[in-house]
Amino acid sequence: MNLDNIIKKNKENIKNIIRLITREENEDLEQEVYVKVWKNSHKYKEQGALTGWINTIAKNVSKDYLKSAVKRRECLVEEDDSVLVNIKDKTFSPDQRLVQNDRKKRIIKAINNLKPKFKEVIMYCEINGYTYEECAKRIKCPVGTVKSRIYNAKKQLAEELKDLI
Repeated sequence: MNLDNIIKKNKENIKNIIRLITREENEDLEQEVYVKVWKNSHKYKEQGALTGWINTIAKNVSKDYLKSAVKRRECLVEEDDSVLVNIKDKTFSPDQRLVQNDRKKRIIKAINNLKPKFKEVIMYCEINGYTYEECAKRIKCPVGTVKSRIYNAKKQLAEELKDLI
């Protein structure tokens, strides 16, 4: 397992996962992901996609970071009650939940409206975290075909969901 290749191959995906979960750019968390991948490489079982395993590590590192940030905030509140005024409620209002659920339904519907060959590669690569090569092996076609289908699927999704972007 060559860490340089892993970093190059997964860098953008890891950044996106961290940004999605923490709502911020965080190079320290990226580094933590790479360290955990390196330290735990002997535990990786080649039953699933390496990318999926790395994605799980990135998700867990991000969630742990949020838990620790919440914990630090709780300690501050205990020390000084005036801090309570500055802490925003992180729960979603019913309106926000409704909008979020509507967005999810529209995205799922848009994916389901794709041609089967486009939906297949989107599901493998974007949803399940397979590499283009792994996807190509699964659907028994060239990597270039996978890339082309991903491009066309994303183009169609962008058009259908342009008001959400």
